[in-house]
Amino acid sequence: MDGDLRRVRAIADYQLGRGCGPALFPEGVEFAYSKNTGRIRHVYLGGTLLASFRPTDGLFALTVAGAERLVSNMDELGFAVTVDDEVADFVAQGRSVFAKHVVDAGDEVRPGGEVVVLDSGRRVLAVGRALLTKEEMLAFVVGVAVRVRRGRVGRR
Repeated sequence: MDGDLRRVRAIADYQLGRGCGPALFPEGVEFAYSKNTGRIRHVYLGGTLLASFRPTDGLFALTVAGAERLVSNMDELGFAVTVDDEVADFVAQGRSVFAKHVVDAGDEVRPGGEVVVLDSGRRVLAVGRALLTKEEMLAFVVGVAVRVRRGRVGRR
């Protein structure tokens, strides 16, 4: 295993939880590097973008394809937020998740952290950043819980 693969797996394990690195980044992933710094910018598998590095903090911004890969390969999802099925279509279009629609959230959900938004059937609806903790998402009835970056349908 080369150093770049080991590095991205370690970052995924740190950011998303133990075991997420190999689940998200199998052997054979390809890297796109920054022309200016030479650092890893994007990670692809078979031409599909799985994740991009955020230059501000060195952590990942997942794509919907990367989230689907994680959901299909992981049993425990500490970074997932489950919403009511009645708002699933809106979230899939890239709209933010409000706290009153959160049904469940993983133990690893923290403000500013990367999350995957799921429906009751464990289907990936969107990816984004949490604005609240798990406890706050489940307790609050007003306010945005997850700022969605990209929904399954369309672009934002």
